[in-house]
Amino acid sequence: MLPRLSCLLLSLVAFHATAQEAPTREHFATPGHEAAYHDWHYTPVVKVGDMVIVSGIPAAGPGTYEEKVRRMFVALGKQLAQAGATYADVVELTTFHTGPTDPQSFQAEFARFAPIHHEFFPANYPAWSAVGTSALLAPGAVVEMRAVAMIGSGRAPKADIPKPKPRPATP
Repeated sequence: MLPRLSCLLLSLVAFHATAQEAPTREHFATPGHEAAYHDWHYTPVVKVGDMVIVSGIPAAGPGTYEEKVRRMFVALGKQLAQAGATYADVVELTTFHTGPTDPQSFQAEFARFAPIHHEFFPANYPAWSAVGTSALLAPGAVVEMRAVAMIGSGRAPKADIPKPKPRPATP
C-alpha cells in the first residue's frame, strides 16, 4: 500500500509542477484591429511565454509601394510593443509578395524592399523567407508579412558570420 501511495503522491507533485511551468498564452490586437479576433477568429498577436507571433500584416492602403511597405514595418513595431517585444527581438520573418512573377522581377522588387527592411533591421538580421503569391486578402496589398520574436533575444545577439569575398564578374 505504501509504494502505491508514494507513486500517487509523486505523480500528483509531477503533474502540479508541469501545470505551473506551462507558459501563459496572451492574445493582443492593436486598436482598430479588434475585429480580426472577434469577426475573423484569428489573433493579430499571440504571446506564449517569451515568444511573440505576429499574424500577417498587409502593405496596403494609399501611397507608393515604398510607403505601403514602410507602414507595414511600422505596424509590426506597434504589434511587437503591445506584447513587450522590439524589432531587435524578431528572429523570423515571412513575406508574401504579389508583384514578382519570376526570379528577375523578384530581384527588382527586392531592390525596392530591402532598403526599407534595413531601416528596421540594421543589424543581427532575423531569418527570412520571401514567397511569391498571386493574391492577398487585403485589397491593394503588395506584400504581407508575419513575424516571430523572442522577447529579450535582441539584448545581446551574436553573429560571428564572416563577410564573403567578392564574387568574380561573369562575362
